[in-house]
Amino acid sequence: MATTSPISARRRIAAWILLTTGLTLLALLLTLRSLMHHDVDHAANTAISQETEEFASFTREGKDPRTGEAFTSLKSLFEVYLSRQHPNEGEAIVGVSGGKVQFQDNSRARTSDGAVYELPRHREVLQAIQSSPEPGGVIATPAGDVRWGKVDVAANREEGHLIVVEFTSVQQERNDHILFMATMISLGGLVLTSAIAWVVAGQILEPIRSISRTARKISESDISLRVPVRSRDDVGELAESFNAMLDRLERAQETQRQFIDDASHELRTPLTAIRGQLELLDEDPVSRRETLHLVDQEISRMGRIVGDLLLIARSERPDFIQPREVDLAEFMVELEGTLQGLDSRPWVLEDAVAGTARVDAERLKQALLQYAANALQYSPEGSPVRFGSRVVEREGVRMLDFWVRDEGPGIAEDQRSLIFDRFSRADQLKDRHDGFGLGLAIVRGIAHAHGGAAWVESELGEGSSFGLEFPLSVIEYRPDTEEVAP
Repeated sequence: MATTSPISARRRIAAWILLTTGLTLLALLLTLRSLMHHDVDHAANTAISQETEEFASFTREGKDPRTGEAFTSLKSLFEVYLSRQHPNEGEAIVGVSGGKVQFQDNSRARTSDGAVYELPRHREVLQAIQSSPEPGGVIATPAGDVRWGKVDVAANREEGHLIVVEFTSVQQERNDHILFMATMISLGGLVLTSAIAWVVAGQILEPIRSISRTARKISESDISLRVPVRSRDDVGELAESFNAMLDRLERAQETQRQFIDDASHELRTPLTAIRGQLELLDEDPVSRRETLHLVDQEISRMGRIVGDLLLIARSERPDFIQPREVDLAEFMVELEGTLQGLDSRPWVLEDAVAGTARVDAERLKQALLQYAANALQYSPEGSPVRFGSRVVEREGVRMLDFWVRDEGPGIAEDQRSLIFDRFSRADQLKDRHDGFGLGLAIVRGIAHAHGGAAWVESELGEGSSFGLEFPLSVIEYRPDTEEVAP
């Protein structure tokens, strides 16, 4: 079962952005802290190594400046060497010989509470370093952990050590201050990111909220509202899809309403006739047979009306037609054979385009037969009916055209735009036949379902031409020749 979150999408988006940004900043700060601490330790180790290597080189090559000879005591060795050194901040160099310590003035550091820590005065630390079998390491002091290195030295049977110490706490505290400032800036950036994420999430979700507001306003009787589309991104595409869905629903609702209106209007007459006949029904057998015959006719008429209305309503559905590749020349030959069986008058196939197209052959044939039936009804008996297919170009668009031409009375210009409407017939034809006026509406539905249109050309007293036209690109027409009719 699907569950819904009580937290709004806007809050969830902002929270996820805040979480991912916060985790990224945290990882960045931790990595920066590790790198900075590593750099401090690496710099301390490098300084210690450099100092011990310099001292080892001095003991091998150094001369006592007072005698010009090799040093005879560790005291003079340390005094000369240490007098030439200039330790960096946080660095202490201590010489230990005969239990005495010789050191520089800056062999000190400040503790976290501001007190001065002098390494030579803390003999327990020096003793721990001297007694260590390792040449270097880390030891805890009141001034924090320090890194140290030592060099064993002997002169004239004296043994001693040069001890180099790096106080890293001062630099670490500076780094920690930098990290603290970076953390504060990151927190400020996180707050700013949260505000931006909140605003941006609101802007992104505004079309969705607009869709929701529109959906709440839509009623069963009015679905004319549409969502404004202000962007071309995914959310804008969603709004367009929602509007397209509303268009389809509105068309379906209009089709349903039109069907109900047409059915109620057209069925009222036969129902009234049936009721009137039944009210007059008596016991006379002849009268009863006549009445039942009239009732049967009216019921059949109602059935035809309902069937035609349902067909028109279905023409609005996407599955109304089932297109397949059709050989157009064979189609026209088959159509000619069918027309020959309708009436003995001449049926003249004037033109048949060669090639294939994706159409619903059954629906197309149904439309052309409706045109032919109209020609039979409204043209003089025995007059020829001409028909055919061709490729034409109208307004720069190549069309596949099917047409039927009769020699009937023709249709006035002001009536031509109406004859494809439901229950509509031209004034010149109303007295010629008692049809329902649905046939041409069905033809128009078939044409629209194929992506085309139905058309009529007529001159009063000279006959009419009815046709269907389909854009070649829509029906995927593939010609056998490239000839185009004028």
